[in-house]
Amino acid sequence: MNENNVTAVLKKHRSIRVYRDIDIKDDIIHDIIKSGQQAAFASQSYSILMQRDMEKNPFHAPLLFYMCVDIHKFELIMAKRKWDRKMCDLFAFLLSMEDASYAAQNMVIAAESLGLGTCYLGYVPYYASAIKKQFELPDKVFPIVGITMGYADEEPDKRPRYPIDFTLFEGKYPEFSDEDIERAMVKMDEGYLKQDYYLKDKIMIKLEGDRKERYTYDDYSWTEHISRKMGQWSQDPEELFKQMELCGFDLKHGPFVNQ
Repeated sequence: MNENNVTAVLKKHRSIRVYRDIDIKDDIIHDIIKSGQQAAFASQSYSILMQRDMEKNPFHAPLLFYMCVDIHKFELIMAKRKWDRKMCDLFAFLLSMEDASYAAQNMVIAAESLGLGTCYLGYVPYYASAIKKQFELPDKVFPIVGITMGYADEEPDKRPRYPIDFTLFEGKYPEFSDEDIERAMVKMDEGYLKQDYYLKDKIMIKLEGDRKERYTYDDYSWTEHISRKMGQWSQDPEELFKQMELCGFDLKHGPFVNQ
């Protein structure tokens, strides 16, 4: 086995949605943040917002972090150097998103290595303007993902993953056969069904339009669930563009400052 302490932590990852009512000490938080800061970066164009409020935090987690694209800080540095930013908002945003993502994953790994549980929150961009107001964010700062954190009060199963040969491609991207696709779907769906994942919490996305429901909790699983999300939700990008504009970004043109 080529496993060590780091790979063991990585392969044990689970999303935790039930937390114990235990405060996280500042020295532990700072160690987690320092681990995040040590991630690779393009320009460290990110910031981290933190909220300690179990009543308001999702899942009543002791800690909630928002990982933010933050071009504002580097524009302040550029101004000291007598530079104006010419890089378009789109590319600057993507580079900053990479920075924030690397730091976020380092934080999650560090937290889990210290015995804490975590859960990513992907809906955050749709609430960016509300977070901007709450934290009094300047323009050019945009929350892209949330992370809840605390000591776990549950022991969920590890969720299935695709077969490696459906993820890793050497030399060129393959042309998938029906058998390849079916095998990957079965791996995911059977794994979730064995855990009664959707049955336990009665999670089933309602169908829209003319589609007729043909699934029950006996066969409703991951690939149908994600297909319903991607096949029905977030069809119009204008809501996201609006959130970005309210935070001072114009990804179609830029640099742009919201007035």
